[in-house]
Amino acid sequence: MDDYSIEAAIEGVLFASGEPVTVARLAAALGTDAREVEEAAEALAGRYRFERRGVRLVRLDKSLQMTTAPELADLIRKTLEERKPPPMSRAALEVLSLAAYYQPVTRAQIERARGVESGATLAGLVDKGLLAEAGRLDVPGRPIQYKTTPSFLRAFGLTSLDELPDTELDGQMTLE
Repeated sequence: MDDYSIEAAIEGVLFASGEPVTVARLAAALGTDAREVEEAAEALAGRYRFERRGVRLVRLDKSLQMTTAPELADLIRKTLEERKPPPMSRAALEVLSLAAYYQPVTRAQIERARGVESGATLAGLVDKGLLAEAGRLDVPGRPIQYKTTPSFLRAFGLTSLDELPDTELDGQMTLE
């Protein structure tokens, strides 16, 4: 096996593994000796550093592992962080639910459905980016209408509003 093939094989195995793999195990799988694996790994690691790639090949005791470049840690964390619904009060969840199912909705429609003043809750959800203005209703006073945002979908693990569960009230309730 030539040097390039050994490097490509090490790269492929370590990438697929995601875990450290011993040099001895790599050497046995490649039908070569540990010295040749270590030399190929060092050459590959040097190339990654020289080309300033997003991955690194690191030695951990008697094993090798592919890792991401440490300087990308913040970007990787921000990109891959798990989206969890922000902690919310019952009032916030009620307002979000009404907006999601009946959008676009006005503050007055939400308050009529809930039976309580909801301005502060609505403003908080807009501040969090879960609701946004969706224009104005064409009636006297021209109240603002609200709709859910892409952040709402991400926060609740949805790709579209079509994924919302059906309710017992589907087709039976309106906010007019």
